[in-house]
Amino acid sequence: MQQIEIRVKGHIDERWSEWLDDLTFTHTDQDETVLTGTIVDQAALYGLVAKLRDLGLPLLSVNCVEEDVPHQQGRQNREGGGV
Repeated sequence: MQQIEIRVKGHIDERWSEWLDDLTFTHTDQDETVLTGTIVDQAALYGLVAKLRDLGLPLLSVNCVEEDVPHQQGRQNREGGGV
């Protein structure tokens, strides 16, 4: 799963949310809509971008938002030393 943020020109009515994979809509003062949410994979992202294209909305940006993943300190072998 990947967190995404997509910015398009214009305000999308929230009734489209379900059709657009239940993303959250935020309207800006610059006549833009920011869509945020989670997608399952790159194929889902391409499908979502195609839907926005079908609505005739100019795409301004697509960003994958990094999730906080704990950094692994490295594995240890059976003797307790580093690998």
